[in-house]
Amino acid sequence: MRNNHFAKLVKYMKDVFGVDKGLSQLKDARVNPKYKTGQVILPLLLGLLLRIESMNELKFMIAENEFGNVIKRGTELPQIDTIRDTIKVIDLDGLEVILTHTVKKAIKNKVFSNGTIDGYMVGAVDGTKFFGSKKKSCPKCLTSKDHFYHSGVVMSTVGNGPKLVVGFDTYKPGEDSVKKDEGELNAAKRLLTDISKPYSNLFDVVVYDALACNSKWINHCLDLGLDIVVRAKKNKSVKSIKCQTNKCDPVEIWKNEKGYSEIIVFEEIFRMTGVKQTLRFVKYKYKYIDGRYDQIMIVTSCLDASLRTLLKMIKGRWNIENSVFNNLKTDCGLEHCYVHGGNAVEAILCLIFIAANIVQLFLLRRLRSHYQTQKEIVRKLLKGLVSAEI
Repeated sequence: MRNNHFAKLVKYMKDVFGVDKGLSQLKDARVNPKYKTGQVILPLLLGLLLRIESMNELKFMIAENEFGNVIKRGTELPQIDTIRDTIKVIDLDGLEVILTHTVKKAIKNKVFSNGTIDGYMVGAVDGTKFFGSKKKSCPKCLTSKDHFYHSGVVMSTVGNGPKLVVGFDTYKPGEDSVKKDEGELNAAKRLLTDISKPYSNLFDVVVYDALACNSKWINHCLDLGLDIVVRAKKNKSVKSIKCQTNKCDPVEIWKNEKGYSEIIVFEEIFRMTGVKQTLRFVKYKYKYIDGRYDQIMIVTSCLDASLRTLLKMIKGRWNIENSVFNNLKTDCGLEHCYVHGGNAVEAILCLIFIAANIVQLFLLRRLRSHYQTQKEIVRKLLKGLVSAEI
């Protein structure tokens, strides 16, 4: 087992996070089931740890008894139809408990002992589309011409350390507008409210793009005890302060920054209409070595954070795009339509995030090795699956 990565991963998942206990407490709405809910979900979770790309791939793995070495002898695995039927009627609360527990355990084990950015615990919220299909659909699907898909918002840690997904929420047809500036923000506010309960006092700052540069989002975060950092582009709410800042002298000039000849920083304190506290407006004007200019503008309620720290925070927002969405869509099947109907979409999402979090923590805390690509990690795990004996 010393060099068997998959055996180590399964043991780590059980010993550290108690995932087997969490699975044993799952429930679903089937009547007189042959298999317990946890027995049904286990092969699916193992498959997602190995980055299966479809239910058919999992079907073949079960048929070939590829999980035979990592489950108790004599245990019969359910067929793929049973797995599909079960996740449609599964109780989502149990899966959310497992997801929450993995993150809270990582925090307890001091994975983020110094925060994620300069002592601050920073989380990012962003929206994305997933599980698109031209054939499969369900009542919860959104449509675009002949394309069916789901949309939702995800929150993850950003900055230093692993990029752990701490929660998600999906659009609710009929309740959330399909317009990005309304539907996404509604889902984001629900998500933040839900996360504030199990993760009380975990985050110091929430970062979001220019979509959230408005009084409703800022007040919602402040009411939950969270500071905000948001991009400010063509927002009407900051038009006057942008004009005012353009007439002011810079507060700092950073010379010979990496990739730039200089970064010129402007800052003003202002009041946004409808927001109950004072905010900071900061503009970073970049001058490239070749003479080109660019800029980033932000609005924040962090009155004490340094200007360099604020820049790290807003740049850290790209972690959720690059390290979470791109990774999960490229290597973890976030764009593949596994199962539609009932609670299936939310259940698969939760399991994908659980698997992704555990693999990240396993690499950081157990292997402590540098891997260039996700494919290399999966190759190591698949190689260990064949000879694993737990």
